[in-house]
Amino acid sequence: MDLYQELCGILGKENVFTKEPMSRHTTFRAGGPADYFVTPEEEGQVRTVLALLKEAGVPFYVMGNGSNLLVGDWGYRGVILQICKKMNRIRIQDAVIHAQAGALLSKIAAEAQAEGLTGFEFASGIPGTLGGAVMMNAGAYGGEMKHVLTRAQVLDPTGEIREVLAEEMELGYRSSVFSRKGGVILSASVQLEPGDPSEIQKRMEELKIQRTSKQPLEYPSAGSTFKRPEGYFAGKLIQDAGLRGFQVGGAQVSEKHCGFVINKEQASATDIRSLMEQVSEKVYAQFGVRLEPEVKLIGDFS
Repeated sequence: MDLYQELCGILGKENVFTKEPMSRHTTFRAGGPADYFVTPEEEGQVRTVLALLKEAGVPFYVMGNGSNLLVGDWGYRGVILQICKKMNRIRIQDAVIHAQAGALLSKIAAEAQAEGLTGFEFASGIPGTLGGAVMMNAGAYGGEMKHVLTRAQVLDPTGEIREVLAEEMELGYRSSVFSRKGGVILSASVQLEPGDPSEIQKRMEELKIQRTSKQPLEYPSAGSTFKRPEGYFAGKLIQDAGLRGFQVGGAQVSEKHCGFVINKEQASATDIRSLMEQVSEKVYAQFGVRLEPEVKLIGDFS
């Protein structure tokens, strides 16, 4: 039995795609085809598929909403598992939100507001999933996942599903024990506080105005492209290096916010990666500060 048939046997044919263009599944709107693209519907399927792939020696990558990902123009040789559209259930009990890893942060924030729960407003405009947010300790406007996260259900590198408490996650700036040592987030719980729904909505609207006025949301991008160097701001360094509007092919350093690389004119993934590399080199040459990508790069670029 070939890999396609085995994947269909586990997930159902409707959840297995071949030669799937990754430009359809990343917010950069760039990237070539994955050999296999699968959309598991529940935690047990994730475990079974990954066990199969590990035993067969097939490369794989687990993604969420594709909001922090760049796939090479020649695609990905292996299997990409998308934990997003099919694993996104949300349940609220008292002031705790329990959600599967594929739940969008914006959806969680909206449900929290409707229930009169405050503390998750910071994440309302982050275009990612809960799983990715836990993995990278996502944050914005003074809030971070580590401030609200209590526990997560994780498929560890040995193939065991276990519960991990927040204090065990080693949550730091855009990092966690999972991003360093491996593991797949399957679900998580966040602890919020009772609040006034109208005040929560007002705060979310304020943050939306800040984002739309300062960020180039009208173009495809992956949000902040580079990590914040200690003691600096990436966007300020890029601006001071004279790189506002700097362009490689269809990729551009945003004129609105220099911390964003945007797909301005049908950029290829190679355009985007080349621009990122050149920006990093130019900033280092001028200021001696090395910008590291916050965006994950996978697949074949040549």
